[in-house]
Amino acid sequence: MSLRIYNTLTRALDDFSPIEPGRVRMYVCGITVYDLCHVGHARANVAFDVVRRWLRASGYEVVFVRNITDIEDKIIRRAVQNGETVRALTDRMIAEMYRDFDALGIERPTHDPRATDYVPQMLDIVRKLEAKGLAYRAAGGDVNYAVRKFPGYGKLSGKSLDELHAGERVAVQDGKDDPLDFVLWKSAKPEEPADTRWASDYGPGRPGWHIECSAMSCALLGDTFDIHGGGADLQFPHHENEIAQSEGANGVPLARFWMHNGFVNIDNEKMSKSLGNFFTVREVLQKYDAETLRFFIVRTHYRSPLNYSDVHLDDARAALRRLYTALEAVAPADVAIDWAQPQAARFKAAMDEDFGTPEAVAVLFDLAAEVNRTQSAQTAGLLKALAGTLGLLQGDPLAFKRWRPAADAGAGAALAPDAIAERIAARAAAKAAKDFAEADRIRQALLEQGVVLKDTPAGTTWEAAQ
Repeated sequence: MSLRIYNTLTRALDDFSPIEPGRVRMYVCGITVYDLCHVGHARANVAFDVVRRWLRASGYEVVFVRNITDIEDKIIRRAVQNGETVRALTDRMIAEMYRDFDALGIERPTHDPRATDYVPQMLDIVRKLEAKGLAYRAAGGDVNYAVRKFPGYGKLSGKSLDELHAGERVAVQDGKDDPLDFVLWKSAKPEEPADTRWASDYGPGRPGWHIECSAMSCALLGDTFDIHGGGADLQFPHHENEIAQSEGANGVPLARFWMHNGFVNIDNEKMSKSLGNFFTVREVLQKYDAETLRFFIVRTHYRSPLNYSDVHLDDARAALRRLYTALEAVAPADVAIDWAQPQAARFKAAMDEDFGTPEAVAVLFDLAAEVNRTQSAQTAGLLKALAGTLGLLQGDPLAFKRWRPAADAGAGAALAPDAIAERIAARAAAKAAKDFAEADRIRQALLEQGVVLKDTPAGTTWEAAQ
């Protein structure tokens, strides 16, 4: 069976084949970097990390672009509140974003363009749209998109212009000809920092939010590419506006497949900052290890709502522990996946049906049971290899078992196993260089953080201090 993907544009499961044989070009909307990432960000980015991994496991080269929005109203407000430059804020938040994403095993994209590096390309699109009569200059200096002049508007959300207009409660203002029109270029305001404006044919200003993704995706992937992804909350108006801008300017479809992951819910309400019911990734990782959070996300289908609670995360950790216990009991052989093998074929069939991770995870549990029953290193190797296509079970089973939350073992026990491994490697390098003072310093620092090192003939191991 070939890969089928639910396409928001067609509202159907469509057979997937890339425009360019053997090569997939994929764009996913990234983070607006003004604060720490929350669980909603983790859900979206783990989901599309799995998509990317499975495309690669299916034999495709994947060119993966995930943008960084580093100029936007919320960013400007936060920088002013903090008394720092926009660049200082966004640089710091990008580093924090990657700290969280790396912990979750989210692979770095092929390209992670910053919006501020693509302002000339954005202005090129605005000029094209103005020349085609799809954009107009407003009295206040903004440049707006004339939604009613683009015949395909609403095809992604499935709503007609009249339906969208009926739900629009904002009166015509700021020089807009129609409430549905949206800004392409914002004129600079006197009170805004100097580093938030660029020179243009329309006067000093900055890009609107929607134009950023149109410019970055087309610049890096071409006017038409294979997959465009993002959260369900971006379907309208952001992705609808991207289509209007890009297709209005270039005259060709923007993306062949549109994918949207479901919301994260807390107490049956969508998690959001406006409701005050959100958790940052950093907060969650004080209570749970990163792989448990990833597994919690992966075992729910990417399009389904994800119900967040400590109870569900406790269950996810217990389930993941059962898988790791099988690998702890039987050292896995290094195997290449034979997709004709029955369990591997089941796994592939699940993933080829719109990335069906719940069914794929069920195969992993069947394999773990078989490992426990047969003590087969080959079966353990298949378990580990298949899980690897989901970004799971690649760590040390003992390290997973030993991890404890900060509340149970002090600040040091909250160190991720990867961070501890890095410090052990640094200590080994210091010993090799005969810098024993540095080696002792690393050991003592880890001990103070609740980590006890044990040197053995086979190498250095660790455990949480009692």
